[in-house]
Amino acid sequence: MTGPHIVHAHGDRITVTEPTTGVELFSYVYRPEAAWEAPKPYLHPIRTLGNAVVTDYRPNDHRWHKGLQLTASHLSGQNLWGGNTYVHGEGYVALPDRVGSMAHVGFDEVASDGSRVVIAERLTWHPRGGELWAEEQRRIEVHDVDPAAGSWALTWTSAITNRRDEPLLFGSPTTAGREMAGYTGLFWRGPRAFRDGRVLGPDSEGPDLMGKQAPWLAYSGEHDGVDGHATLVFAHAPENDHTGAGGAHPAHWFVRNEPFAAVAPSWAFYDELQLAPGDTLTRRYRVVVADGAWERDEIAKYLEAHPW
Repeated sequence: MTGPHIVHAHGDRITVTEPTTGVELFSYVYRPEAAWEAPKPYLHPIRTLGNAVVTDYRPNDHRWHKGLQLTASHLSGQNLWGGNTYVHGEGYVALPDRVGSMAHVGFDEVASDGSRVVIAERLTWHPRGGELWAEEQRRIEVHDVDPAAGSWALTWTSAITNRRDEPLLFGSPTTAGREMAGYTGLFWRGPRAFRDGRVLGPDSEGPDLMGKQAPWLAYSGEHDGVDGHATLVFAHAPENDHTGAGGAHPAHWFVRNEPFAAVAPSWAFYDELQLAPGDTLTRRYRVVVADGAWERDEIAKYLEAHPW
């Protein structure tokens, strides 16, 4: 079986292609970009097996939104998200001294075994001043590529270790005082055409899933330029605390379909998450990219057939 192909433009990006269709599934870009946008690696463009793009890049409303990326909107007073910083009572303020970065250090593995692609990377997290605040071990795996079904999946695992001599405080605009704006962590920005798309959860539907808990959340949108729809399913690994039963910092979904499409399984929606010196925060997520507008039963069947 011939699996996905890898092309590595060293110092710039890794591109993964499905050979049967010839579709470039995504590029993982690790070349640093503008300081104001909080440089960090990202995946863009992400494509369905039908060759339709399902991410946006530097949209005019938020230049720091780039495909699928791991972010930290509020981190011990710093902004590793990019752009203006939310300050309670003042709104979003240009505070460039608070805009930090996540820097690529090196790859431990970039490989394809015929059925699965692995990108294992080491990164460091920095405030604007450049000090070392955290080290991250990141692993992105591409698997279950099925041209007949029109779907493929990636699993994203990040383990972030606090290298300060004091706790790291992970927050969000909501923990800073803005209601229902708890974005931080893994963040997907959908294409402009996906505005007003359909949001599905296991037991409910619509943007009211904002701030709620569930093991998965799906977003479907209709393309511009080509006919048809696509669905992205975002799922928590079993060890992630997405119910509140496993610890003090349960995850909640950040989701919008207006004025743009966005999804994030936030790790600090309502409450700050405190990471002690030397401790490691580990989260694992799955993102399924599919052609077509999947219904709830199709999503449930897929997830059952592709267990963790």
